[in-house]
Amino acid sequence: MEICKTVGNISWRPHPFAKGVNIKPLATKSEDDLNVTCMLVRIPAGIEIPEHIHEEQVDILYPIQGQAQMYVEGTGTFTLKPGIVVRVPKGTKHKISNVTEELLIYDVFQPPTL
Repeated sequence: MEICKTVGNISWRPHPFAKGVNIKPLATKSEDDLNVTCMLVRIPAGIEIPEHIHEEQVDILYPIQGQAQMYVEGTGTFTLKPGIVVRVPKGTKHKISNVTEELLIYDVFQPPTL
């Protein structure tokens, strides 16, 4: 396990199910033996992440740049932009849509997804 990584040396990978979306794994169970997954998620303008559920993970999102709409079951739709933190409980439907400016999100899953 590396103690310190340079983000620029980590490759972007395709998102597992959202076409056109890329992820950059920063810390994972498989590569770092951690009980958490931390990644950057890049969503270009005009692309969305369809409604889905993480049955076993809490999903914590912190937008670094960009703007979109996010739906979280039980809360409704709100603007996703820098300066807010979103916690999606496990088993909760959610999606990101209407991406008007490319989004860069710091995303944390616990327990890990990767």
